[in-house]
This record gives sequence, C-alpha cells and structure tokens, in this order.
Amino acid sequence: MATTYNNLYMDIRQQLRTAGVQASTLEARELVCFASGKTRQQLQRDGQLYVPPAVEEQARALVRRHLAGEPVAYLIGEWEFYGLPLDIDRQVLIPRADTETLVDCALPFLRGQAGSRVLDLCAGSGCIGLAVASQVADCRVTLGDISEGALRICRQNIRRNDLSDRVAPLQVNAMAAPPRQLGTYDCILCNPPYIPTGDIAGLDVSVRDFEPHDALDGGEDGLDFYRAVSSLWREALHTGGMLFFEVGIGQADDVLRIMRSFGFGDLEITPDPAGIPRVVQGVLYDEI
Repeated sequence: MATTYNNLYMDIRQQLRTAGVQASTLEARELVCFASGKTRQQLQRDGQLYVPPAVEEQARALVRRHLAGEPVAYLIGEWEFYGLPLDIDRQVLIPRADTETLVDCALPFLRGQAGSRVLDLCAGSGCIGLAVASQVADCRVTLGDISEGALRICRQNIRRNDLSDRVAPLQVNAMAAPPRQLGTYDCILCNPPYIPTGDIAGLDVSVRDFEPHDALDGGEDGLDFYRAVSSLWREALHTGGMLFFEVGIGQADDVLRIMRSFGFGDLEITPDPAGIPRVVQGVLYDEI
C-alpha cells in the first residue's frame, strides 16, 4: 500500500520509540532522508508525496539493521557535532553530544590567545579540533591520531568543512613521546580511549560490536592514556598552556590527581549537561 514520506517517517519514528530508542525523532528523520536522498528541508517539503517502493524498502531495511544494533551514524555515513556535518565510518567513534562540553571548556581560553596552536590528540573523526577551528577564527589546529583510517576521515572532514587552510592531520601515537618536529602548542584537547578493558564485553551492542575497540580500550583501569599524555605530552605544551581531557563516568578525580602529579595546576572539573563530571583541565607549570 502506497505511503507518503510523512507517514513513513512517523511509522518509523513510532517503531523506534516502541523499541526504546530515545532519539527516535532524530533517527527516523535521518534514516528516511538517507534512504530517499533528500535533505531535511526536502523531506519536509515533500511530506505529502508518495514514496517509491524501492525507497520505502531501503528505509525499512535500514531500520531493521538499526534495531539489530547498528548505529544510525554508521548506516548513513555521517553525523553532526557542534553544528558541523562530519563524515563517519567504523574506523572512528561516533561523536557524542557529551563531548561538546570539552569544546565549550576550551573556547574561552583559546579566544584569549591570539593565533593559538591547538592539538586535538586521539582525534578520531576530528570533531573536537574542527569544532574549535570553526569557532576561533585565528587558531591553527593539528588533528593527531595513530589510525590511518581515522586520519582518512579527518582529511575528508577538513575538506567538507572548508578548513584546509588552518587544520591539518598528522599521524602520532598518544602513548609515546611526541616527535620533536611537532613543536609546542598553546592547548592540547584529548578525548582518549577510557573504557577499562574488562568492561568492553559488557557495553551496549551498538558500541561493542560496531565502534573501534582501539578507540575505546583505556587499559586495565581505563586510565592508561591519561597517564601517558599527562607525562609524555607536557613537553608539547608551552608553559602556561592548557590540557583538556574528556573523562568517563567516575574518572574525573583520578584524572585530576594524575595531572597534578605531572605538574599541571589550576585544575578544574566541569560537568556535562547531564551533570556528569566530563572535563578535567589544567595549566602546565614549569616544575613537576
């Protein structure tokens, strides 16, 4: 039986809602847009038009895959972060709204530093560094990651957002000392792997079975990257420069203590919109 775009969208939204999907409205819209090749505006404009059978079947096939655990961002190959459209695939984590808190914390500092150099370490899709570059017109950003797949996505997102003049990708290992030719930065932003190894098997299927484990596994206690970055990468910061970490639930106090032990001061913890301590930041001083 023929259905309109509006009815297909509402039917899929209800199906997702019944399955317990919290973002059912957003995800239903994105799946129908992708299946039909329409923008959000075009979908709204064409709401009363009938859907070709092939488009309806593709949309419903996408819903079946999503309800089996596959995230919408991987199904449609893109997601939005801080207002920026980003290419996404299974080589990188899907950007979360929680991570926007990290950008919010860094912006006041960077806006007071003319021509600042910024390193987004463990960059993944590049979402954090690109968001900063979009908001601070005179900063220059390096997107650093060890994964070739992640760097390919970074390059795509730099081009997609017309930031090639101020943002560059670079292969670096956050668990090793920075190469000397890297120079020093005014700010390092880092959303590292922070899931304890033993917890990964118990993650939601959408994360455990689809997102890259190398971008999740933070070692036995989840804190390996915080120790490495705080100790090894302080030499890539100017004295007076700032290090901003995203942290997992229950990790903020431990990360604060790690940073303090490696010479960072003026330490602060900032919660995300849900009230969960999400960002730990500090200033690099001369002496440990």
